[in-house]
Amino acid sequence: MDLWQYERELKNKGLNIIGGTDEAGRGPLYGPVVAACVVLPENFELEGLNDSKKLSEKKRNIFYDYIIENTTYGIGIVSPEEIDKINIYEASRKAMIIAIKKVQKQIPLEYVLSDAMPIDIDIPVMPIIKGDAKSMSIAAASVIAKVTRDKILYEIDKKHPEYGFKNHKGYPTKNHLQAIEKYGLIEGYRKTYGPVKNYIETGHCKKGN
Repeated sequence: MDLWQYERELKNKGLNIIGGTDEAGRGPLYGPVVAACVVLPENFELEGLNDSKKLSEKKRNIFYDYIIENTTYGIGIVSPEEIDKINIYEASRKAMIIAIKKVQKQIPLEYVLSDAMPIDIDIPVMPIIKGDAKSMSIAAASVIAKVTRDKILYEIDKKHPEYGFKNHKGYPTKNHLQAIEKYGLIEGYRKTYGPVKNYIETGHCKKGN
């Protein structure tokens, strides 16, 4: 797979400042959704960069440091409360727009490649299905978004270790659901998400418990 294909095609059309955007955290019951937008410099090289989900945590963290130091980037964060108000799809889009606008304050973005998300902003956007595995810029954004969100969950874990956030990052694992039923809800849960909603209504995360 040529991860530079989309960027190269755009540069052949005279578009040189291209951002890639992706989000992390659509599925968890807890915490914000985080997006990043990254503009890679000419001749950027990072062997092994791919969709953040396919990388080990150790490698993600190494790549994160390298990308932060060698690119122009922006990060957008949308809270659990906002997710409950506007739904996770719109919250993901909003986080991407925040990230893109942060980049625009630094350099004159000409084009954005997004991971499957149509975005209505003042520059052209190309949504690419599974873009984090097809575009180097989107792959870089996926790493920044994922590591940023994980860092937030590690901080929450320090305050509430009994929930196990460092292990499940807020996703609805069996251990996480058991922790909710044992300890209840703390601030930061997405109250519109099924297991949390069920717990609020019945005291159990799963229907029929």
